[in-house]
Amino acid sequence: MPDETESKGSSTQPQGKSSGRRKGLLIGFTGLILALGFIYLLYYFTVGRHYISTDDAYVRGNLVQFMPRVSGTVTVIGAEQTQLVKQGQPLVKLDETDFQIAFERAKANLAITVRQVQSLFEAARQQQASVKLQQAQLKLAQKNYYRAKKLIVKNLVSQQRLDDSLTNLQVAQDSLALAQHQLSGSEAIIAGTTVKDHPQVKLAGAQLQEAYLALKRTRILAPVTGFVAKRAVQVGQEVNPGMAMMAIVPLRQVWIEANFKETSLAGVRIGQPVTLTADFYGSDVTYHGKVAGLSAGTGAAFELLPPQNATGNWIKIVQRLPVRIELNQKELRQHPLFIGLSMSATVDIHQQQGPRLADHIQPKSGYRTSVFKDSMRGAQSLINKIVAANIVNPPSTDDGLTPVRNAKERPQ
Repeated sequence: MPDETESKGSSTQPQGKSSGRRKGLLIGFTGLILALGFIYLLYYFTVGRHYISTDDAYVRGNLVQFMPRVSGTVTVIGAEQTQLVKQGQPLVKLDETDFQIAFERAKANLAITVRQVQSLFEAARQQQASVKLQQAQLKLAQKNYYRAKKLIVKNLVSQQRLDDSLTNLQVAQDSLALAQHQLSGSEAIIAGTTVKDHPQVKLAGAQLQEAYLALKRTRILAPVTGFVAKRAVQVGQEVNPGMAMMAIVPLRQVWIEANFKETSLAGVRIGQPVTLTADFYGSDVTYHGKVAGLSAGTGAAFELLPPQNATGNWIKIVQRLPVRIELNQKELRQHPLFIGLSMSATVDIHQQQGPRLADHIQPKSGYRTSVFKDSMRGAQSLINKIVAANIVNPPSTDDGLTPVRNAKERPQ
């Protein structure tokens, strides 16, 4: 019996030790959890609550569609996909045969119009001379009539002579009135103009400019500097205005679109600093940017078929609002980004001085191209040359004729 008691006491001793050990581990683990929770709370209230993060962020940029402005057949393609092109570089050339013919026709039409308008000025001057001639004939008819009227009293001329002089006077008056009306009609066509700025000449000049511009547009230039993407045009293809032939992506003009939950955006302000990483490079490369602005609506609001929350089957879903983030250009040049890449963004919301929305209008546009600025260069000088070459023998200013009424100056 004593042996059995001793054996039972010795077996309960290890059980008590293991139970105490488990109890100590549980207390230690609980303390560790509490300590970690306290550290997290301390971090959140001192640092963490001043930062918001999301991995729902993507690289966005401009996709410049490359389209023809006239119809034609493609004869040359000067760039391939992924290649770098510079602003103003010829990328596609269309067959210019029809446009060259139209251009030559417009030049000939302008030359003919100048000659026709000059003939209008000459016709007006002829009418001026005709009016002067009729005025002289009227004076002569008046003298003959009054002379015959005096002589008839003295019976020195016959009654028939008086009647003839009266008839001649009436004919001269009517002829003068007719010449004056003809002069008025001629002057109405050229009043207030010269050959160079006559409406018919201007219309022909505008038609020449149109043909000139259409001919130049057979060479399609790159509107911006960037990389060619989505080339869809082929040599020999018939293209029309508005048809997308290829796209140019200026990778120096990219930004980040970060989609934050609406519940975390209360502290976001324009100008706040942002740190970003790209899945493409990993955590080894860090980008720095700033908040450029918040979108005017959530993604769901701009969908083709926005949700109808007024229906009975409604489930509340936390929405995300796109936030535009501008990147540091120096970092972007060192580590270029491509449109559509995934990003992770963290916004420092310590500073709250900035506005939520832009409070002023940008003074200048951020994007522009000068490719089409000089499209008409050379057209006006060509028009002036054609006009000057087709004004034949301009009348001198000392020919004794009365200047055309309402005309600004003599034809040049």
